[in-house]
Amino acid sequence: MTKSADTHCPYCALQCAMTLTSPAALTPAVQPGSDPVPAPPAPTAAAPTPAGPLLEVSGRDFPTNRGGLCRKGWTSASLLDHPGRVTEPLLKGADGVHRPVSWNQALTLITAAVKETRARYGADAVGVFGGGGLTNEKAYQLGKFARLALGTSRIDYNGRFCMSSAAAAGTRAFGVDRGLPFPLEDLDGASTILMLGSNVAETMPPFVQHLQGARDAGGLIVVDPRRSATAAFTSDGGGLHLQPLPGTDLTLLLGLSHVVIHEGLADTDFIRTRTSGFEALARSVNAFWPERVQSLTGVPADLIRETARRLADGAAKGGAYILTGRGVEQHVDGTDTATAAINLGLLLGLPGSIRSGYGTLTGQGNGQGGREHGQKADQLPGYRKITDPAARAHMAKVWDVPESLIPGPGLPAVQLLKSLGQPDGVRCLFVHASNIAVASPDANAAIAGLRSLDFLVVCDFFVSETAAEANLILPVLQWAEEEGTLTNLEGRVLRRRRALTPPAGARSELWIMARLAELLEAPSTYSEDPETVFEELRLASAGGLADYSGIDYAMLDRGEAAYWPFPAGGTGTPRLFLDAFAHADGKAVLTPVAPRRRRTPAANPHPGAKTMTLITGRLLEHYQSGAQTRRVPELLAAQPEAKMQIHPAAAASMGITDGSFVSVANERGEVLCRAELSTDIRPETVFLPFHFPELESANRLTEAATDPISGMPEFKFNKVWVRVATSALQSSVFQTSEAS
Repeated sequence: MTKSADTHCPYCALQCAMTLTSPAALTPAVQPGSDPVPAPPAPTAAAPTPAGPLLEVSGRDFPTNRGGLCRKGWTSASLLDHPGRVTEPLLKGADGVHRPVSWNQALTLITAAVKETRARYGADAVGVFGGGGLTNEKAYQLGKFARLALGTSRIDYNGRFCMSSAAAAGTRAFGVDRGLPFPLEDLDGASTILMLGSNVAETMPPFVQHLQGARDAGGLIVVDPRRSATAAFTSDGGGLHLQPLPGTDLTLLLGLSHVVIHEGLADTDFIRTRTSGFEALARSVNAFWPERVQSLTGVPADLIRETARRLADGAAKGGAYILTGRGVEQHVDGTDTATAAINLGLLLGLPGSIRSGYGTLTGQGNGQGGREHGQKADQLPGYRKITDPAARAHMAKVWDVPESLIPGPGLPAVQLLKSLGQPDGVRCLFVHASNIAVASPDANAAIAGLRSLDFLVVCDFFVSETAAEANLILPVLQWAEEEGTLTNLEGRVLRRRRALTPPAGARSELWIMARLAELLEAPSTYSEDPETVFEELRLASAGGLADYSGIDYAMLDRGEAAYWPFPAGGTGTPRLFLDAFAHADGKAVLTPVAPRRRRTPAANPHPGAKTMTLITGRLLEHYQSGAQTRRVPELLAAQPEAKMQIHPAAAASMGITDGSFVSVANERGEVLCRAELSTDIRPETVFLPFHFPELESANRLTEAATDPISGMPEFKFNKVWVRVATSALQSSVFQTSEAS
């Protein structure tokens, strides 16, 4: 009999609901604890690999996706029996080749490396780099493992590259950070939606159905230097596309706030009763009248005024939202830019309204939950500050350890990576659910840091570009092989259900941490059972901003909607701020912000090259560093290589033709790829996707300068020198492309 398991997509934070169905001969788990489908035997010459995925995927009705999936979701099961799967620990030899070793040998080597590193350099010479794709249980136990079993403060995660600026801005304004403080379905009733720096039509396609109401009303307003697939929805009367110069989003938002205040469009009652700081904010935007903002951003003054008026009209009618994404947040002033968007929303009275609001779109699958329970350098579970004495006392009690054993704050991700191999830095590093070699800013320097380590352990199910640098690769479970929970972009906690028994040699990170903690004679307890870990997480989060104490597996298995905060004995909170914000006085804080002067880039050394501004982003077919999606044949065939999008006028001035090879370089590195001519991009700007490695790696060019508040790198504004590639370079690119 054919059986099925209900779960959620392994990719983005939309967490589309899906059902995994096995062939009739197999029996995946329907309820947690029942026997899952066994993994197939390894293919042999006599028994070739069967055609088609091991499990079939179908969309399931759920508020975020309503049965729809994107191309990535539909093909997600194809990796479950991929021939490149790592199924046993792999140790790199002196010749640079990884060879299988036993789990006992692997764990013994790690234990020895940790002990030796701590003895020679101190506990903070051991580091941990986590990921926003880990389940809540693994993210929670990883933070505990780092601080107690390893004794280090040096833990951070790749969410620092995604959500940190939005999180810092939300905490500053509202007192708490939850990506969407309202259910996604609330957008359906909006007449006006301002979307800044997000291309949901390609990054999370099922999302766009929630924009249809605003588009039908002519009120979808998209801010993007490119005419992206999302921006294209504004055509035919659907709304407006504002196309500012890269790096000027903050200025544009200040201009919008200026219009709202000076044209009397602000919600004065809301400002008076529910916010503080209005007078200082009003003074701060005086200098940003529309004509001046036009000269700085390239957005016509009349469009600035029209946008502000449409937002105010939507707010008055009870249906206006402001949404931000990485395009406006991945900057050295990303926190201030997100703050400016929140300020605009507060001036209009949007946050805390039943029919309007402000939100930011979480990117990674568990980008929300992954940052709440201890992976961040400065946080303890429940979104508690690690420097808060009460928070430390609470965690010491839950973990049954002296408070003095809990280290203080560590280093945010960019600083952590810069410390690799340095005399006073990290010498032994654990990497979980992250592909540092492709995803990090100034990727060449990050790779050099990885290579300078005394010992690198990478947990992965494929040999990613980061795993290839590791001394030891540990094979871990894929999404359909594990139990657990994740928290989607709405702050809703969801169940991940096991549908497939993993290969015999693969292990859960929970098991790995529990075994290593035992070998290191660590204080407290570490479980390999996800539900047991979740029960501890409930206690750890109790009373915190992100309180999960009222949520349990049984509730989630019944399909109940569970939005945090959800205190024990209480109810969930699908809509935050209806009565008060999370500051002590219950008010939101309006914070004046201003554009920051950026570093002067190095001079262009190539007479034939043109200096342009590089922005990076995603493609429909790929996800994050592409470590998974580049292994899916259908997705790779659709987008097999990186292409630099450039305006035809700019291309013509350099003799670049469509499909020709180009060099994109700066003082940090060089990318070699084909050109794609398009009028959808501004003439002084080029775009590169960041999913590709080596010679096509966009992050060879991005700067490791960071936002001083959030630690967010400058991904979306980098000066580059663009020119036609020489014949020798073209040959190099062609050979690399053929080899891949």
